[in-house]
Amino acid sequence: MTPIQPPVKQLQPPVKHLQPPGWAPAKGYANGIAARGTQIFVGGQIGWNAQQQFESDDFIAQTAQTLRNIAAVLAEAGAGPQHMVRMTWYITDRVEYNARLKELGAVYREVMGRNFPAMTCVQVAALVEARAKVEIEVTAVLPD
Repeated sequence: MTPIQPPVKQLQPPVKHLQPPGWAPAKGYANGIAARGTQIFVGGQIGWNAQQQFESDDFIAQTAQTLRNIAAVLAEAGAGPQHMVRMTWYITDRVEYNARLKELGAVYREVMGRNFPAMTCVQVAALVEARAKVEIEVTAVLPD
């Protein structure tokens, strides 16, 4: 006799992308996100390693390390890149940022996959750590 299996619960996606009708699709980010669950706030991460040492002064290398740092903090909460709902970038050179978008996109997808939260990117005069070229804050929501 085959045991009766309980019905499979249909899980709702952890986030809903908000795309107003008639708007051109966002590329590499979301215009808005709706989510429900435990909120996770990742403080500004920069491109140094776990021992707070910079291994490179290159913008892309620092960004890759910054994203790995974010993923590590999310993992501590049992979350991952798929749970990100908001990302704020602080960069010191928007010209370099725009000139290296292709490389930036590749390293982003390598670390974060194709998870594109609502994003803001702001050029700042400097960051607190003099060698830092990028700092990123993230808000994530782990579904109930």
